[in-house]
Amino acid sequence: MFALASLIFQFLGGPVAKGLIDAYNLHLKATTTDKQTAANLAGQEIAAQVAETNAITQLKIAQIGHPWEPEKLAMYITLIYYAKCIVWDKVLGLGTTDVVAGPIAIWAGLIMSFYFTKRGAENVSTIISAIRK
Repeated sequence: MFALASLIFQFLGGPVAKGLIDAYNLHLKATTTDKQTAANLAGQEIAAQVAETNAITQLKIAQIGHPWEPEKLAMYITLIYYAKCIVWDKVLGLGTTDVVAGPIAIWAGLIMSFYFTKRGAENVSTIISAIRK
């Protein structure tokens, strides 16, 4: 049974799976209490590393958010327009785009200003809160 589980974990790979197999092998081979304690500590350390990795991932998701939030969707549209104007029209010289004027131009500027100001304020507040701790 253990050989089959070992083969499956080795097939799936990764340092966590290898660490779990090594810890379990140490636990099986342990004959003294010192070796059993070392094997148990190795298993607990791997579990702590997995929990820490999951916590870091959750923190990154919480800080960055999701790519389909409204302000990001509006920014994507604005970026696509500017990329088309700069790359397609100016750099490659393959077309022309009408000038954005009137309320649309104001809204595009406001969207970009809001996005960069929002992210800048979030970054500054994160730095200030880290300094205060």
